[in-house]
Amino acid sequence: MKRAAAPLLAACLAASIATTARPAFAAEAPFEPGLMRLAEVLGSLQFLRNLCGEKGDQWRGQMEKLLESENPDPERRARFIASFNRGYRSFSSTYTQCTASATEAIGRYMKEGETLSRDIASRYGN
Repeated sequence: MKRAAAPLLAACLAASIATTARPAFAAEAPFEPGLMRLAEVLGSLQFLRNLCGEKGDQWRGQMEKLLESENPDPERRARFIASFNRGYRSFSSTYTQCTASATEAIGRYMKEGETLSRDIASRYGN
């Protein structure tokens, strides 16, 4: 599963770099819903990947990198964190062990995260 994480990691970093130079009005930016969804996906992956055997805080670390690159004001930062936590909690209340369904969800969320990152970077990047 680690190899599968590399494309999402690269895409996530590309998206965060692409949005770094945006003005302080980022809460109204057209890419904002995509970034919030990306945060939610990262939270989901943090829970699911650990549930299914991956140990560590790789996805939380990606969220921290996204926050660093965005450097949001306190209100926007709270929205990012709430999105991450919503993704985490949505699966923690459903799954207590790794199942075929959980593994399938991992695949879907990896693909969605890659797509979000790529789309945000290509549409709004410098």
